[in-house]
Amino acid sequence: MNKQVERKGKYLIEEVRRTQVPYGSLAVWFLGQESVIIKGDGVTVYIDPYVSPNLDRTFPAPISPEDITNADVCLITHDHDDHLDKGTIPQLVNHNPAVKIMAPAMCEPQLKELGVNPEQFLMAAEGQWTSFGPKLRVLPIAAAHEEMVRGEQGNPHYVGYILELNGVKLYHAGDTVLFPELVEALSSHQIDLAMLPINGRDYFRNARNLAGNMSYREAAEFAAVADFETVIPLHYDLFAGNAENPGYFVDYMYKHFPEQKFHVMARAERFVYVSAKAFLEKE
Repeated sequence: MNKQVERKGKYLIEEVRRTQVPYGSLAVWFLGQESVIIKGDGVTVYIDPYVSPNLDRTFPAPISPEDITNADVCLITHDHDDHLDKGTIPQLVNHNPAVKIMAPAMCEPQLKELGVNPEQFLMAAEGQWTSFGPKLRVLPIAAAHEEMVRGEQGNPHYVGYILELNGVKLYHAGDTVLFPELVEALSSHQIDLAMLPINGRDYFRNARNLAGNMSYREAAEFAAVADFETVIPLHYDLFAGNAENPGYFVDYMYKHFPEQKFHVMARAERFVYVSAKAFLEKE
């Protein structure tokens, strides 16, 4: 590990620790691809933490697996290596013995092999809210990574998550294309902050066994139709052969939905989302 990167990683984790998040707000750190840290009132959530070294990355992860010492909850959307990271999960579990890990049922055998204990694992049960203590609730939403895939028990192989934390509703889509049930489900939840993949899909990537996602245009239209208050694009810059220019998303938003709030995150940026509830008396 490069010493400069190692120092930066420790500084970032310390920044997460020290960040105080008032009610009605969430703090978000972008680690690349769809890997983010979410912090509310005393709760730190990692979603798809992919921070192990890989020569194919276009930029190094801003933290290392060993830096993750502050995880209360870890949410995994599916079993692809850039979402369920074999180099990160063992370190995360080792340094955070009380962490709870939620993932689709088909991920459980692999997670156990990586050191996740049965009492730490929670299956991502589609459409069922799970409480992690008194402050965080999580709702898994079925996703279609080009197509909907379910196991023998009907459990989806790919999911996104709705988080209710600190008076804010956040939706992390994971990897997915759009389909009617997804649009309908998300439109009913009054999402404050949505995080959507924008890298799209095409014949040539399919030929290389790269399953695709919604495009930047679809993500923009989705945000408008589902009435997301603010949207953040993800999954566009980590691998050169499966990338997209986020500027296209910005241009499309500005041209077609100029009143739609959005934010393109810099690498390792701390973005503090503030909802209208932050200015109201806490219920």
